[in-house]
Amino acid sequence: MDKLIITAALTGAEVTRDHNPNLPITPAEIAEAAYDCYRAGASIIHLHVRNEDGTSTQAADVYKKTIDLIEAECNVIIQVSTGGAVGMSAEERLQPVYLKPEMATLSTGSVNFGDDVFMNPPAYLEEFARVMQEQGIKPEIEAFDVGMINNALQLAKKGLVQEPLHFDFVMGVPGGIPGTVKNLLHMAESIPPESTWTVAGMGRTELPLGTAAIILGGHVRVGFEDNIYYTKGVLAESNAQLVERIARVADIHSRPVASPDEARKILGLPVS
Repeated sequence: MDKLIITAALTGAEVTRDHNPNLPITPAEIAEAAYDCYRAGASIIHLHVRNEDGTSTQAADVYKKTIDLIEAECNVIIQVSTGGAVGMSAEERLQPVYLKPEMATLSTGSVNFGDDVFMNPPAYLEEFARVMQEQGIKPEIEAFDVGMINNALQLAKKGLVQEPLHFDFVMGVPGGIPGTVKNLLHMAESIPPESTWTVAGMGRTELPLGTAAIILGGHVRVGFEDNIYYTKGVLAESNAQLVERIARVADIHSRPVASPDEARKILGLPVS
């Protein structure tokens, strides 16, 4: 197996300090959380940013300030979100892509998202893929259900994304595929054999799905975007605490954790 790539999803677009008072919001807080996660074993930072009032934003200037602060401290892979928040336009969501980060997310289908709908019509998929290709960015395919894998493969046939693909199976979102190990196996078996994959389990599914991914040869995403608890009813103290736990699980199963440059080699990214 490849070494384990741990992605830290620090903030997301929906979580607030009412949910967990330890949520990082400002560029400086997010950068500090990213560095702590790097020290704990994360090699990718999945990045959302916030306005001063804590609301979600895709503004390029806020992303740039945050990225600069992170890169001043460590060489993690920055993966910007193009999901933004539910209801944002395609133009809003694409803003951070023009900063030319190493990676960006590419959601390949619409999905009910709690009481809302996360809209990704076919025109969005092609536009987002084309812009990422033009900017030299490797997409992480965000698949909330099995049909989204096929949508990604159609983009590959059109030459809009380059194989081998890297997938993130986002599981346990109300409206998406439930976060069970059986469903994880189905997702992993539905992608081309040369592809790589990560699982992002929502809430209580984060740890069991992450453990299964370690055993199956996949990779793992953890963090406050997906799960604000450490154990049932006990809030996590930090994103790094969740990274440290999955790194310990990997050690138990004799799966070494990848450094950022080792993750770059696994994902086919340039290593400086």
